[in-house]
Amino acid sequence: MKSKVKVWIEDDEENLVFGGGKTQMLELIDETGSISEASKKAGMNYKKAWSHIKILQEYIDDELVIVNKGRNSGGTVLTPKAKELVEKFKLFRKEVKEFSESKFNELFLDDKDSIQCAKESDNV
Repeated sequence: MKSKVKVWIEDDEENLVFGGGKTQMLELIDETGSISEASKKAGMNYKKAWSHIKILQEYIDDELVIVNKGRNSGGTVLTPKAKELVEKFKLFRKEVKEFSESKFNELFLDDKDSIQCAKESDNV
């Protein structure tokens, strides 16, 4: 048995500003240099990938992606601020997960009154 957590960042009106999907998209743009290629690698359509970028542009003051248009000189690159945001979010997510697992074990599994799952898999 284990706990699961999902973290994201919202603004004061509870609009999703940043989370796992946007992190993945920025990482793939950085890797491929292309929103189109990043969307293919993420298994999402191009319109959805652009939606992630537009939301970032709407809610975050700093420029995060630079789109260079042109057949031979085109491509997309992340700004240093985008790379910093991705790294901070990944660290935040990792630390929240570690804390959650530790607290779950402490509260639910580490004593004689721990909860037992009736449907535990034999191959776990």
